[in-house]
Amino acid sequence: MNWLDVGPLDSIPRRGARVVKTLHGCVAVFRTQDDQVFALDDRCPHKGGPLSEGIVHGHAVTCPLHGMVIGLTDGLAKGTDMGKVVTYAARVEGGRILLDVARLIQGAVA
Repeated sequence: MNWLDVGPLDSIPRRGARVVKTLHGCVAVFRTQDDQVFALDDRCPHKGGPLSEGIVHGHAVTCPLHGMVIGLTDGLAKGTDMGKVVTYAARVEGGRILLDVARLIQGAVA
């Protein structure tokens, strides 16, 4: 895998997110309370709301527009909602957040 350094872990508050702009669209990078990182397309499958502006709780995010809950690990809508968001491999190494570049490119056509 080829990894893209998108910044220090500390640049994202716990239970927060930031947007990484790529040639293939915006990716929301989330940091959970337990310092895990996850990356998803920054568009809710319901009406395209910015997931990066949602509320992070546990390993899920609630869309700020209509309250759809999306799992950060699998990108799937929770509860009775339907839909899926493309996920990307993310990891922390040496205090830096890394995203899988190959998956970013594949995600654009998936």
